[in-house]
Amino acid sequence: MLVVTNELAGRTEADAVEAVLDVLRGAGDVETATCGDKSDVDRILDARRGRRLVVVGGDGSLHTMVGALLRRGEAGVCEVALIPLGTGNDFARGVGIPVDDLAAAARIAATGTAHPVDLIVADGAGVVINAVHVGAGAEAALKARPLKRWLKIAAFPIGAVLAGFTARGWRLRVTVDGAVVARGRRRVLMAGLSNAPTIAGGTGELGPDADPTDGLADVTVSFAVGPLARVGYALALRNGRHPDRDDVTHLRGRDIRIEGEPFHVNADGELTGPFRTRHWTVAKGAWLLVR
Repeated sequence: MLVVTNELAGRTEADAVEAVLDVLRGAGDVETATCGDKSDVDRILDARRGRRLVVVGGDGSLHTMVGALLRRGEAGVCEVALIPLGTGNDFARGVGIPVDDLAAAARIAATGTAHPVDLIVADGAGVVINAVHVGAGAEAALKARPLKRWLKIAAFPIGAVLAGFTARGWRLRVTVDGAVVARGRRRVLMAGLSNAPTIAGGTGELGPDADPTDGLADVTVSFAVGPLARVGYALALRNGRHPDRDDVTHLRGRDIRIEGEPFHVNADGELTGPFRTRHWTVAKGAWLLVR
């Protein structure tokens, strides 16, 4: 196994990584590689030599590695395991990898079976492992980003509150498999694609029934831009009840396009933009996850 760790991990994380390595070493040969920057990724993957890749980190770390594997044409043959040592760990939650028992996650990484898992792919470049969203959700992540170092998972709801007070909504056109679900006339509070159920460290269920093996993305478009509507949407989002709201459109699809006023994009916690148009497609079974 080739185990990839994060150079920026603090002392607590370093102790956790060492405990994980003890479990993995009990199951076979282990080599470790430290990733300090995206420029390290190809060097690490060049050294894989057909071995199982164990990513120690969160959605962002997995996002980076799987994106590189796809670019290199190796996503369909490289077995990838995940030890959830990130801030949110939403994808791990969604696929049943233990987030509160790293030893159990390590045992899965060492002895589990690799299964094909879907990937949401953006035009030009970029992949989505767990979820991608624009509008208030991305603005919330922007607000939370400087707080994550100190507040960890608590930064997500604080960022959401700050964004809720400032975001006016965006005039966006959203199409799903060619069908128009938002024409750009009404302001959109948030639009998102889910490959697995939760976002923001489990504090929101954007895609409550999302299944990362069905070849479809769960798509949510919220028009809840009024002050009271925003509060109602936020409360419903926490428990995945937002699809029942009159001001929310929720459906599934394989080809999704969003365009309109400039917007930021939050893809697995990675913030990019602003953009005026983005296009995503679902690649069914595009990579191999050990679980």
